Amino acid sequence: MEKEKLSKQETLALRKKHIGPSCKLFFKSDPLKIVRALGSYMYDEEGNRYLDCINNVCHVGHCHPHVVSAATQQMAVLNTNSRFLHDNLVIYAERLTALFPPKLSVCFFVNSGSEANDLALRLARTHTGHRDVITLDHAYHGHVTSLIDISPYKFNHPGGDGKPDWVHVAPVADIYRGKYTDKDYTIEQLSEKYADEVKMLCQKSSKEGGQVCIFFAESMQSCGGQIVFPPGYLRQVYKHVREAGGVCLADEVQVGFGRVGSHMWAFQTQGDDVVPDIVTLGKPMGNGHPVSAVITTREIAESFGATGMEYFNTFGGNPVSAAVANAVLDVIENEKLRDNATKIGNFLMQEFRQLQKRYELIGDVRGQGMFLGVDLVKDRETREPATAEAAYINKRLKENYVLLSADGPYRNVLKFKSPLVFSLEDAKELVSKVDSIMEEMKQVEHCVNGVVKENSATEKSSSKSKRIPNGSQNEIQVTV
Repeated sequence: MEKEKLSKQETLALRKKHIGPSCKLFFKSDPLKIVRALGSYMYDEEGNRYLDCINNVCHVGHCHPHVVSAATQQMAVLNTNSRFLHDNLVIYAERLTALFPPKLSVCFFVNSGSEANDLALRLARTHTGHRDVITLDHAYHGHVTSLIDISPYKFNHPGGDGKPDWVHVAPVADIYRGKYTDKDYTIEQLSEKYADEVKMLCQKSSKEGGQVCIFFAESMQSCGGQIVFPPGYLRQVYKHVREAGGVCLADEVQVGFGRVGSHMWAFQTQGDDVVPDIVTLGKPMGNGHPVSAVITTREIAESFGATGMEYFNTFGGNPVSAAVANAVLDVIENEKLRDNATKIGNFLMQEFRQLQKRYELIGDVRGQGMFLGVDLVKDRETREPATAEAAYINKRLKENYVLLSADGPYRNVLKFKSPLVFSLEDAKELVSKVDSIMEEMKQVEHCVNGVVKENSATEKSSSKSKRIPNGSQNEIQVTV
């Protein structure tokens, strides 16, 4: 393979010079230079292999040969404006819509999840004639202006302008650390209480004259900390929103295409009768190729068309994009990746719950399929988030060639979202390394008045310098 043209330092220097400073890197204090990848592994410029537990983009594995072949073969023949007729587009649309409930039968093809969600908002406003949006706290739906406006993950954080008056924020149905928790209520009560919060916002919108246009939510919330809604929640919410004259959207950009294992789409886990009016797709659809879609009903599509304004997207659904997307479905089906998501997800849940019995640091383990979160706490009773500890674990994992991230409003949830080709051996490697790091942390007691005490197990170990979280945003130097 050809040697990298630039050293890592030169690459970083050019990035700092020419790329906008707000463009975020993973591991910003010591970013990785990744030069190739395959399956569930990524490789840096020195040939080090990293286990990828971050990428929900390369859904069927990095550089999958079937997907690569489909792209290169079609690119060698034709790639052009999507306003010409081409078989790839319509064949894929037929195949994709067959995976949804019958009423979701019309596609709009675009280039990214952000573009899909922006178009979905236009569709909903045109169809309902209403303005107001109900979103969930901590939600993120994309980087364009219209979506920053409905993403508390952005507008409530540094640089954000706060909530527009036409946006109503409902508490996310987080039964572990949300407004209502499993400490005080049953699962059935939690579902109803969180749904009632949406009902109250529908009533508020009507009283203020805005009228609810759309309930805009991921089917399972990612940036909020890998939140799985209680059973029946979406069924009740959709009922309240539709009674108020709005429509319901399922954002499947991060959780769709079989990530949950049991179903192709995460909204289906809430029941066969739970069917949104609009679904948005993105990241995994092209396995890293920029293709995405909005799936909706015939009625909503016709309302949008009736305005007389043409809609076109130069590259959305072009021949190459459609070929790639079709190949991704081939791999999901032929390699039974939904079954793998269930198998590996169940194994990881079981293993992380075993670690939970050994380490007080683990407060909650949740998720489904290959959408998992490990909520770290300083105290299981108060559920105070262990933010510094999560950052430390991710740093140590990187040093041990495993890439994982942390998210949630307190950045204390270890967030697992690997490619679906993740193997049992990969899962065992992840669990083993998390276990070792947590054991390492356990060997050092937390600071008491600035003094670190070592327990007997630590005293017997060989001395080497480590930095261990002290329960705050800072770290302390100790010998372990």
